Amino acid sequence: MATDASAATETPAAYDEFRSTVERYKNLGYAQGVLSWDQEVMMPEAGTPARSRQTAALSAVSHEILTSDELGEQLDALEDVDLTAEQQAVVREVSRERERATSVPTELVEEISQKTSEAHPTWKEAKEADDFSTFAPALEELVELKREYAEHIAPDQDPYETLFEEYEPYLGLDTAERVLERLKEELPPLIEQVRESDADLALDSFDGTFDADDQMEWVRAVLDELGYDWERGRLDEAPHPFSSGTQYDARVTTRFDEEDPLGATYSTVHEFGHATYTLGLPDEHYGTPLGEARDLTVHESQSRLWENHVGRSKAFWQYFLPELKAHFDGLEDVTVEDAYEAANQVYEDNLIRVEADELTYHMHIVVRFEIERDLISGDLDVADVPEAWNDKYEQYLGIRPDTDAEGCLQDIHWSHGSFGYFSTYSLGSVLASQLYAAAEDDVDDLDAKLREGEFDPLMDWLNEHVHGHGKRYETDDLVREATGEPYTADYFLDYVTEKYGALYDLD
Repeated sequence: MATDASAATETPAAYDEFRSTVERYKNLGYAQGVLSWDQEVMMPEAGTPARSRQTAALSAVSHEILTSDELGEQLDALEDVDLTAEQQAVVREVSRERERATSVPTELVEEISQKTSEAHPTWKEAKEADDFSTFAPALEELVELKREYAEHIAPDQDPYETLFEEYEPYLGLDTAERVLERLKEELPPLIEQVRESDADLALDSFDGTFDADDQMEWVRAVLDELGYDWERGRLDEAPHPFSSGTQYDARVTTRFDEEDPLGATYSTVHEFGHATYTLGLPDEHYGTPLGEARDLTVHESQSRLWENHVGRSKAFWQYFLPELKAHFDGLEDVTVEDAYEAANQVYEDNLIRVEADELTYHMHIVVRFEIERDLISGDLDVADVPEAWNDKYEQYLGIRPDTDAEGCLQDIHWSHGSFGYFSTYSLGSVLASQLYAAAEDDVDDLDAKLREGEFDPLMDWLNEHVHGHGKRYETDDLVREATGEPYTADYFLDYVTEKYGALYDLD
């Protein structure tokens, strides 16, 4: 196949046929995504038996298309066809998906889909009842199914590595382990310095009661100002905030705590970051990998960039504090510096990942990464998860959960069968710092623009350097294209050291 993007002046007929098949396959997945959104946001509680069958059927049909002789013959027919670089990227990504899928029996794909749909309400029930034993049988079943899944794809490879590649196929598990080890080594001393600091931060700036309906109006106003496209999106509540969709329909969810308006603020901005990536994908490539996000490390970099580098910045509060005061009484005396300090406090006793600060957050990720790696390898039994979880929290964070609900049941991911996912949160945070540093170099006085509520220059930079490429580049190549450097944790560690050193008056 040609490597010159201009080699083909007209789209070959063989490629058009191939793309048509790919679009059918992709649209089934998008439809399944809408059903999953509905199950978590709007579906009646008794709808699970039907929904699990519906999603299983879609998974089975999707899998059958991906593994079909028709698609295989179309890929074979393209081997001697001159394709553009973009078309080659589509073939590369679909071939990779097909290679993995043809290794897995359709019956297993259907069973996994049905079991994950059934596991979600079981997890929800277990969390509400603070009873891990309610969820344990479903978790054990999913662990076994995922081991079997990995065994079919790569029988000679570490099964956890195979599952990790579902979410991050190009950075490699060795990169994830290296980054997490570096964070585990370099962040705890900084966290300890912060905890020992005598700095008097305005941590009580947002003490009070903040009505959930008023918070909804506030976060909608934030999304308005940031530039969320309401014609292609919507905002709803969910127990575990998430974003999903396509460039035509990218929805976000949030949740509210009436004693903590910052929680909803940052969960909303975080999901906005995900949605802006999705909405920035090129319309003309909808239904192909060029119209899809480059996996979870890059996706998470967008949410963490908007949540932390923008949302937790002093510039953000210089612009948004008057708006916040307009929505809530009792904040008249809160200054920009007060809001900035409250938004960036490092907690001594936080047990909940989604409520964690920028520093301790990554210890939360390390706990999950190590536990699920041991679960998949068979080094940890499902029944022992609560104790292992609590021991690791005590080891890495100096705190111990009193309940399963605030411990090993707090996250939704395992009920989805998403083993190998968690490390991408830290990998994405690391990349967010690298991308933001590159944007600061390219966008003239970016901080001043944010202070004035000018978010388009940053959005335009991200659209040009990240969103608009879809899956054209592999992850490392995309990072090099955007920043001029290979993927590195240096920018993140420099960023948090400088930021928290200044906040907490560290030497």
